[in-house]
Amino acid sequence: MSTSLIEALDAFDALPGAAELRARTYQLLALPPGAPVVDVGCGTGRAVAELASQGAKPVGVDVDPEMIAAAKARWPHDFRLGDAYSLPVEHVLGYRADKVLHALADPSRALAEAHRVLDPGGRIVLVGQDWEHFVIDSSDPDRTRQVLRDRAEGLPSPYVARSYRNLLLNNGFVDVSVEVHTTVWTDGRMLPAVARLTEDREWLAEQTERARTDRFFVAVPIFLASGTR
Repeated sequence: MSTSLIEALDAFDALPGAAELRARTYQLLALPPGAPVVDVGCGTGRAVAELASQGAKPVGVDVDPEMIAAAKARWPHDFRLGDAYSLPVEHVLGYRADKVLHALADPSRALAEAHRVLDPGGRIVLVGQDWEHFVIDSSDPDRTRQVLRDRAEGLPSPYVARSYRNLLLNNGFVDVSVEVHTTVWTDGRMLPAVARLTEDREWLAEQTERARTDRFFVAVPIFLASGTR
């Protein structure tokens, strides 16, 4: 995992609205004080630290050793190397996966594992974007659509967010609900994430110029799904 990805994740976490979105996931988890909770795909550990500050007992799990190393360097909490198909935890009351399932070839298998590690009554929250519904202003809409299509086709499950509800129901969860929060960015703080979409230098140059001249516009609907074990 490259340093550039860590920097992009840090930039995304610092964007306006990102903290509010994370806070909403904690509300949906509805954890009692001292409850064990796993954050799957924890990255550099910000959500783990925030959950701990609210009195939960979080464990951060990530498949990437560099992410776990970065999280341990930043926060004095429990971070473990592992993947969503075989979690290194048992008997938790909360399961959180933020922008994870689109990177998995078999999201249903991951949710079966979530069902296994959650105790009865435990809560699950999924967060992610549907890669067909990015909106990026550009002078060349056809080229922009191709950039987004190429990026989506490089992911194992780019459209899984639209299936969150059915995947949760199919894996035995109840009280399933889905929310959509559309986030809009009009400054260059989203530019590092946009730059990771493509190697098309001409297209990226236009986006960089838009950011410089206050003409940048990106909107992304973020899906939040929750349920009970």
